[in-house]
Amino acid sequence: METTRLIDPAFWASDAPAFPGVEPPAWSGEAPGLVWFRTSGSTGAPRWIGLSRESLLLSAAVVNRHLGVRDDEVWGLALPLRHVGGFGVVARAFEAGAPLERFSSAWEPVAFTRWVDAAEVAHLSLVPTQVHDLLEAGCEAPPALRTVVVGGGVLKDEAGQWARDLGWPVLPSYGMTEAGSQIATPPPEVLSTPYVSGPLPVLPHWEVSCDGDGRIHLRGRSLFDCEARETEQGVNFERRSGDRHATGDRGRLVDGGLEVLGRLDSVVKVLGELVDPVAIERDLGVDGAVVVAVPEERRGHRLLVVVETEVSGIGGAIESYNRRAEGPRRVEGPVRVDEIPRSELGKVRRIELAARLSSGAR
Repeated sequence: METTRLIDPAFWASDAPAFPGVEPPAWSGEAPGLVWFRTSGSTGAPRWIGLSRESLLLSAAVVNRHLGVRDDEVWGLALPLRHVGGFGVVARAFEAGAPLERFSSAWEPVAFTRWVDAAEVAHLSLVPTQVHDLLEAGCEAPPALRTVVVGGGVLKDEAGQWARDLGWPVLPSYGMTEAGSQIATPPPEVLSTPYVSGPLPVLPHWEVSCDGDGRIHLRGRSLFDCEARETEQGVNFERRSGDRHATGDRGRLVDGGLEVLGRLDSVVKVLGELVDPVAIERDLGVDGAVVVAVPEERRGHRLLVVVETEVSGIGGAIESYNRRAEGPRRVEGPVRVDEIPRSELGKVRRIELAARLSSGAR
């Protein structure tokens, strides 16, 4: 589906199902008239999330107002349309009546920076992997750029501050496909202060709560309408029930902001205690290092620090972390691997990585 079609008012007035950036699946003729995005559950089985155009435009409107987007400012698209993070940029440009420019070349940080400058892009959405590439290449932000919303993972404090020092106006965010994009992100006013990855202010169209297990619950008009799961027997459509959605994420509300602590399904048992490798990875605070839980008969799991390349000071960082950590939360390593498996948006595939390490593969 071409970008030009997605900014045509006829697309937004349509009641036909849409599958941005992908070939429609065989069952598309049976699908409700929603905009569909493919994702995967913990089992890896194909799963699709359908959102109404009204929900997507409401999310776009809230984000535009939050960022102060004007109709003469360019939104830059540098993410795949098949993901809600990329499609959300198109929705925001349409809602604001703003110009939309798409980076259509293969990803390369220097070429991307030149494109941002030439297109006079004012607003961007990127994932942490892209930001890290810009930093490693020493790219300075072009002058027209006003905001860069970073989603799809956590951009740690050190990297975020480095980006701001190079002029990239990065704003951390938390969102998900089921919410049509953003749930929480700070306003541009924080760009004059040191970068912190959380807690994050919740956007005004959301009501967020956390239950006794720390599970994040959402209530708001930008929630998805329907979920489709592909099985051997066919496709199952399931409409969302009620006005709330129980996410798979853990968090807590701190001083009116949301602190995201990790995935509920990432929690494992070590010596009989529940431990979250993602939270430990955040505490360790080493860019390029991933903490993964590998099954072990005696302890339940071992926590390994995994890297692709040599990371300066990582040994000292591990020693410092272990001195202050309780026994079940202590880590081993570093373990060097040829490649850390990631999704196309840069998220670590922890189950796959753990399986490789368990088999002895590097």
